[in-house]
Amino acid sequence: MIDAVTLALGGGILTLLYAAYLAFRVIKSPAGSKEMQEISKAIQEGANAFLTRQYKTLAPIVLVILLLIGYGVGISTAIAFLVGVVSSALAGYVGMQVSVRANVRVAEAAKKGVKPALGIAFKGGAVTGMALAGLGLIGVSVLFMYFGDIMPLIGYGFGASLISLFARVGGGIYTKAADVGADLVGKIEAGIPEDDPRNPAVIADNVGDNVGDCAGMAADVFESFVVTVIAAMLIGLTFTTNDLLIQIPLGIAAIGVVSSIVGSLFVGLGNTKKIMSYFYVGILVSALVMLAGTYFYLADIPDLPIPANNLFVTVIMGAVVTLLLFIISEYYTATEHKPVQNVANAAKTGAATNLIQGLAVGMESTALPVLVIVIAIVISFKVAGLYGIALAAASMLSLSGIIIAIDAYGPITDNAGGIAEMSKLPAKVRTITDALDAVGNTTKATTKGFAIGGAALGALALFVAFAEAAHLESVDLLQPPVVIGLFIGALLPFVFSSLLMLAVGRAAFEIVEEVRRQFREIKGLMQGKARADYAKCVDISTKTALRELALPGAMAVIVPLVVGFLFGAAALAGLLAGVIASGLMLALTMTTAGATWDNAKKYIEEGHIGGKGSDAHKAAIVGDTVGDPLKDTAGPALNALIKVVNTVSLVFAGLIVAHSMGIL
Repeated sequence: MIDAVTLALGGGILTLLYAAYLAFRVIKSPAGSKEMQEISKAIQEGANAFLTRQYKTLAPIVLVILLLIGYGVGISTAIAFLVGVVSSALAGYVGMQVSVRANVRVAEAAKKGVKPALGIAFKGGAVTGMALAGLGLIGVSVLFMYFGDIMPLIGYGFGASLISLFARVGGGIYTKAADVGADLVGKIEAGIPEDDPRNPAVIADNVGDNVGDCAGMAADVFESFVVTVIAAMLIGLTFTTNDLLIQIPLGIAAIGVVSSIVGSLFVGLGNTKKIMSYFYVGILVSALVMLAGTYFYLADIPDLPIPANNLFVTVIMGAVVTLLLFIISEYYTATEHKPVQNVANAAKTGAATNLIQGLAVGMESTALPVLVIVIAIVISFKVAGLYGIALAAASMLSLSGIIIAIDAYGPITDNAGGIAEMSKLPAKVRTITDALDAVGNTTKATTKGFAIGGAALGALALFVAFAEAAHLESVDLLQPPVVIGLFIGALLPFVFSSLLMLAVGRAAFEIVEEVRRQFREIKGLMQGKARADYAKCVDISTKTALRELALPGAMAVIVPLVVGFLFGAAALAGLLAGVIASGLMLALTMTTAGATWDNAKKYIEEGHIGGKGSDAHKAAIVGDTVGDPLKDTAGPALNALIKVVNTVSLVFAGLIVAHSMGIL
């Protein structure tokens, strides 16, 4: 039997080497004309400036929490926390560096057709996916070897979750402030095309795609991956005196990550007329290779306290949930299907009916994913108890490499379209980048569905781990403290989302005013004879995003601690249950509704229902604008909120129990 820790370390190193190879392939591709490269460089500079300022802003917050953990919990947990912070930040940063360089190369490759452009876009996204998966495996395995104990790894998960939260919040506010501002003034008021170089917010919008959808999503799924694996290892600790069940989640994670490499090699096999088929081939191959590898891995482990076949069933559940969430999300957000077409048709009678229809689709879209998750929980629990649920979640997140590769493809193609428009490439190039971008909207929606489902299953594993750490055999809903915690937990995602939506609104207002000012004051700008001041909008988006991220982030850390120390561990358990249930539903509703409104607009732009410039198109732009902060700011950030609330509770569980017993 191969030692799981060795397998994970070797798999992590192999995956990082593969990511480096892909990055080399992307960078070696032709980068287009000097004008195209200048636009790409402006996007790079804006993205780097934002991330640098964001990390500097977060440094004091991280230092305070580091000292609290070191003093109150232990030095080992504090060290692991710091490693988690650095790993999560690095995962987003590395992926974004390739993303902002791949965009111009995709635009250049689009001159040759769909397949060459798609190949570079996917390779660029795969760098992000493989880098975060490799870093996660190396981080968990090295810390486990160094400490010889699973408990300090909780700090690693908390550090990753914290950076993920701030990356999602800050990047989400940035990207949607710029996007909404650009759309409201550019498309609706000035009547100019998307990504028109005359629009002063266009560079900020493209920067936002990278800091929000690429760096933010990478940090999000990175923390989900490592936290879920750690939670499964913790639950394994309660089942046996040896380390068999502790190491199995790590072994399966390693197999899943290596399987993602294999799956990525098959992405070129698909139907050019249906671009999503390329990605389904990659996911399906990754899942099948992961299942085959896991079957032989489990069969080779002697003296398992739970039968190997039972454990394999839970792994199947993880793979099935991944595939089904992708299919369900695509159905609700792709232009080929009825939900998006119905929302587009509703725009014929105005923005109000478009908004009503989209919101209804978002609410409806919660049913099937929740049903899938519930069935997976039932079957996994039936065959392997609570450990089975945790293992299903770990199996699902083990495919993070291929999932993020597909997600990061989205902002790359979006940027490529912007570069094609701004550098005035032939119309056929923009037609290709638009086709890739439309699929990118769907892939971003499907991967968000995966991230939300993974967050729910992973959080359930964390909840079980917290109950064990707090010595809770059951949680009594008839006890007032538990009910108090439950209500506060259910409330938290709504207040959190409200803060983010208000932040986007305030930031977008500043962008709108600045774009209007430039259109009004810069002579010749609307005639294309003068250059817009792009840097000003980039600076506004950066400042407002960093100013607005502190309160939502602090709330995620402080609220569970206040509830725990005031009302006890049982009340905190109630809060965790409320956050998981409420956050799951709200996240699914917001991300699906937003993606549906976005693709309904694109469906009209393809020539349906009057096409571009029609009244239906103008109504659909309003729906898309409303949906932007839902799908790219508040909705995705709820994943990180759920994980932060759970991990901070787990880290401080011992102190909360000691306080309730009067020891502290």
